Amino acid sequence: MKNNMAHLVVLLLWGMASCAHAIEETRPNVLLIAVDDLNDWIGCMGGHPQAQTPNMDRLAKLGVLFTNAHCQSPVCNPSRASMMSGLYPETTGIYFLNPPPKESPVLQKTVMMPQRFETEGYFVSGAGKLFHNGGKQNETYVPNYGGSFGGFGPFPKKKLSSFPGVKLWDWGAFPERDDQMPDHKVADWAVGQLKQEFDRPFFLAVGFVTPHVPQYTPQKWIDLYPLEDLQCPEIREDDLEDISQYAINLTSLNHVAPTHAWVEENDQWKPLVQTYLACVSFMDAQVGRVLDALEKSPYADNTLIVFFSDHGFHLGEKEHWAKRTIWQDGAGVPLIVAGPGVASGAMCDKPVQLLDIYPTLLAAGGLAPNPLHEGHSLKPLLNNPAADWPHVARSSFGPGNVAIVSEGFRYIRYNDGSEELYDRKKDPHEWNNQSNAPERKAVIEWHRNQLPADYHPVLGKSSTGHKAFKASEERKSK
Repeated sequence: MKNNMAHLVVLLLWGMASCAHAIEETRPNVLLIAVDDLNDWIGCMGGHPQAQTPNMDRLAKLGVLFTNAHCQSPVCNPSRASMMSGLYPETTGIYFLNPPPKESPVLQKTVMMPQRFETEGYFVSGAGKLFHNGGKQNETYVPNYGGSFGGFGPFPKKKLSSFPGVKLWDWGAFPERDDQMPDHKVADWAVGQLKQEFDRPFFLAVGFVTPHVPQYTPQKWIDLYPLEDLQCPEIREDDLEDISQYAINLTSLNHVAPTHAWVEENDQWKPLVQTYLACVSFMDAQVGRVLDALEKSPYADNTLIVFFSDHGFHLGEKEHWAKRTIWQDGAGVPLIVAGPGVASGAMCDKPVQLLDIYPTLLAAGGLAPNPLHEGHSLKPLLNNPAADWPHVARSSFGPGNVAIVSEGFRYIRYNDGSEELYDRKKDPHEWNNQSNAPERKAVIEWHRNQLPADYHPVLGKSSTGHKAFKASEERKSK
């Protein structure tokens, strides 16, 4: 009798363990692909008619492409800190390129995304640019971090362009081969990870730097875009005449990128567009290598893929270069989600944000939500891209400078009280500021009500963003 009872207990325990193991195995793996400074110049988004991005286009056909997605800040550090923590910059005080998350008292009380998944039993690893500031933050927050593999390098002995500014702002054909590029090495690492055998779900984060400046790629990628046929962004000469001086100052003072006047005077608009597109195509090829490795692996059917950029990038639109704006070109981002339970080949124009990624991944894994998170799970939209979505997207560049995006409009309020309103459907270039239009009074009031009630004081000091914000505030008071 005792032997029979012992046998039953063993069978029961085995059954419980098997059941628990089966439940664990049904949790999807996560493949997070982060890109730096990528705007909508990819084929499936139509941001540039000549962009050649077959792999990102392929991914969009496998899942949901969000056409109205936005970062929380158009700068690397605050955008990534926000996405990885699930909290707005207005909550944490991290608005600019410094300080690191560990110096925010608010962020000391939360758990970053990779660490949360490790505590939930996932095998977590990552490589490349996931958090800002090279390997330091990545090593702190990403378990089993594989390395940065060179970051922004390699660099030629002398700058290739005639721009006299900082070392990073350069463009041209360099180096000779793809395998000399850091992103190629990051993709190598990711391919190697996907060849491993995992005994539990994995969370694999892959961070590509390109097309962030310097805009370097081997010549073969530049050859895809002959200068004689290249199209530059469409702009309007009087585009800035209907916005405040504060808005112009915020996006131009203490900048390290070339001014639009310098670009035109030195006939560098086409070369800059050419090398940006070349970088996008090179990066797309690395994404393709990772997707190919996943498709060949035993994990293909149970891996949720999330592809995103940390913010957008201007190439002359609104007479601006680089990021650091809360207009569409600076704050709008590509976001693609594909995998089990996700509609395929769908597009969604609901206003979503990078802040939504963390709660989405928790929901997809059947994990408990974090009540501190300020984003919302995208799971309803992944199942049905036309589902009701009562939320807006919010971006900021310093306290008091906030964009609120709905399905129909982008509303911006600056710290001097000036406002902008753009009709997303009729005015995708954001050329016509309608903030003073009487017929838009109700629309403006509705969007005003979505502004944050409080702003954490600015943490850190001395970055270009800090300087631009300070200079704009000083000129406002004069």
